[in-house]
Amino acid sequence: MGLKLTLSFLLVLNISFKIHGKRHKEYQVTPYFDHEQKVNKDSVPYKIISKNGIAREYQAVPDACRLKNGDIVVVYYDGDNHVTYPNQEYPNAGRICLIRSKDEGRSWSTPVVIYDDVNDNRDPHINQMSDGTLVLSFFSLKFEVSGSHILKGEEPSYNQEQITKYGNNPDLLHEQQPENSKKKVRPTGKIKWKSIGPYVLKSYNNGKTWQEEAKLITTSTPDWNCSAKVREMPDGSWLLPVYHSEPSKKAAWGGVIPSYDKGKTWGKVVSIGEAANLVLAAETDVLLLNNETLFATLRGDRSIVNMHYALSNDLGKRWSPVKDMGFVGHSPSLTRLKNGKILLSYRGFYDSIGYYTGLQISHDNAKTWQGPYLIDNTPGAYPSTVELMDGSLLAIYYEEGKGSSIRALRFKLPDIEDGKSFTGPKKLETLPLDSEPSGRKASPN
Repeated sequence: MGLKLTLSFLLVLNISFKIHGKRHKEYQVTPYFDHEQKVNKDSVPYKIISKNGIAREYQAVPDACRLKNGDIVVVYYDGDNHVTYPNQEYPNAGRICLIRSKDEGRSWSTPVVIYDDVNDNRDPHINQMSDGTLVLSFFSLKFEVSGSHILKGEEPSYNQEQITKYGNNPDLLHEQQPENSKKKVRPTGKIKWKSIGPYVLKSYNNGKTWQEEAKLITTSTPDWNCSAKVREMPDGSWLLPVYHSEPSKKAAWGGVIPSYDKGKTWGKVVSIGEAANLVLAAETDVLLLNNETLFATLRGDRSIVNMHYALSNDLGKRWSPVKDMGFVGHSPSLTRLKNGKILLSYRGFYDSIGYYTGLQISHDNAKTWQGPYLIDNTPGAYPSTVELMDGSLLAIYYEEGKGSSIRALRFKLPDIEDGKSFTGPKKLETLPLDSEPSGRKASPN
């Protein structure tokens, strides 16, 4: 995410929220449901779900959540590229949108904006707490209004095929050979920005209205970001997984920030994996394995450092040293199914196909993993999964490059297979999204 370009114009505050509510300021979001979504006739039967209504050119980094009322909501970044720099058309840069499905992912509402301030608001994730509160977590990029300068050094130049496929995503371009260089280098860009966050934003009515102002978690400063859901623990505490990079040490690691009063105040960061001295760009996610043990996944570095994990036996107050999970993975997202199995969806890497949207399955409470499975060959990823009422699974993820959008794909849970890991990504058995889900309906928790 180290992209920096030169800013030669002023940011313009252009917020037109509709204020609603008594105890706290909110703005109303009323979705319209479109039942005529177009299914892509591709080798992967995904459905594009983000291109209606107010959608901009580019959508990315989604997250999905099943609500207590049965709805499935998806939040995502909406802009004009991987980083949306403020311009005359989009003076507030990138924003966070929400779409909703009331019929198990078959149709989706048109997008509504739930947060858009003067910064580039990004990496949104969403979860519903036991009291019904919806909590959105994200971070932002703040651009320098004045004093921006062109950074020293020659910028790598990429061909049209690379630009179309990878946009200006520095993580993916880092693996590509620039046209004007013999080295694979990370693009830096020309406009200076500073990362700020994480933030949390709440809704008390299933996402129909939201607080007007997001809360910056100041205990995370400096330089901690988030790309995961806020998780609720058995004792009622909340944990926000975060991550931090330290260029001077050529290292990065994860962490969690606790709250013991439902997000009103937040404690100090508890780091995960700092002593390993590895580039664990983290994008940490955590999942409760039982009433005491927490499992954390940490993103590795490109195709060089594998994904790692750590355990906590006291609900995140202390963590074990990190251990290698045995495979490359970015943007991990953990989901426990009703049968106890755990899904790990992520951006994977395999030499013959490069980056792809992948899945691993644990049948033994995160002790071992079966996979990798291929959800899609698109390199964007940042996937999350939702268990549908008939027992099938819904994957929500994104493309990358020009015209990126959010995809939904329904698939069948694979059977247990002997042989541990596969020699390469194995295709999942996909299912049509437009058909009525069959089978016994489970209670939507």
